[in-house]
Amino acid sequence: MVTDTPADTPPDTALEERLRELAGSVPDPELPMLTLAELGVVRGVRRTGAAAVEVELTPTYTGCPAVESMAEDIERVLRERGGMAEVRVRRVLAPAWTTDDITPEGRRKLAEAGIAPPRTTRPSGPVPVTLSTRRAGPAAPETDLRCPHCGSAETELLSPFSSTACKALRRCTACREPFDHFKELT
Repeated sequence: MVTDTPADTPPDTALEERLRELAGSVPDPELPMLTLAELGVVRGVRRTGAAAVEVELTPTYTGCPAVESMAEDIERVLRERGGMAEVRVRRVLAPAWTTDDITPEGRRKLAEAGIAPPRTTRPSGPVPVTLSTRRAGPAAPETDLRCPHCGSAETELLSPFSSTACKALRRCTACREPFDHFKELT
């Protein structure tokens, strides 16, 4: 989201878009195979002056220990490569981040790194509606959880936590290889 600039600063959406690209190019400190744009945590970039910018950053969860590092890296890249003298990174908690915010490229990179990407929870395309007097349960995930090594859907949970709080440790029962699974957060 690129927002309006203050009245005393002429709008320059091309510059704001470039600054957003730079902020989004920062690698995630805990998942370095992903950029912050692929993770979906850079929510907005707005110029606040000729050489000043404000970036809205949504952490993956409220207590995320990597958010300080993300903010510092965004500040550094916007100063060094974006020419901004003043950079303010503001944490925004609403709307909350979910794993549905990870881009398709980010999901591909997670799988390539041996981490099962989270299943999507938002339906794509038309949402079927069923009218009945009974209350229906939640819709099934759009995709199965698959082993990033062999592609089998036959997996088992070993531990709800792995190297970071946002990943679980699973094992494929087909190839017997353990793997991390980036947990769904809705």
